[in-house]
Amino acid sequence: MVDDVTLARAIHLIAVVLWIGGVAMVTTILLPAVRRFKSSDERVAFFESVERGFARQSRISTLVAGLSGLYMVYRLDLWDRFASVSFWWMHAMVALWLIFTLMLFVLEPLFLHRWFLTRARVAPEATFRLVQGLHWLLLSLSIITIFGAVAGSHGFLLFS
Repeated sequence: MVDDVTLARAIHLIAVVLWIGGVAMVTTILLPAVRRFKSSDERVAFFESVERGFARQSRISTLVAGLSGLYMVYRLDLWDRFASVSFWWMHAMVALWLIFTLMLFVLEPLFLHRWFLTRARVAPEATFRLVQGLHWLLLSLSIITIFGAVAGSHGFLLFS
């Protein structure tokens, strides 16, 4: 019989794999390929079509990751971990989730999408370089956070 916390953990991990795996794919495969397109109009059109589908997946994945993570903190009464630097990855998970949630649900729909299209038409190379750099930053922070969460939840505490 599977208990509710085990189920929540499995759901949480699947959501994170889909979410951060997608970020890794966009960062390491999609953006470098798009930057090799000859036409800037082709770059923007192709990137937009793929990114639109990924944004939908990311919104669902981040929502599921956030809800399942909150459920586990509530159900296991882990609130005190946020008061200890030893559990730094808890803060990192929440911070990373907040960054992505703000990007996906607030900033991108309100103005980032229009900003990207406008800037990509004027300075496509610089725009894609900036977008790729930001993706690398987010992917790096995600990898550090995942490493910390997995290692820390198995007893490897950096700041104990």
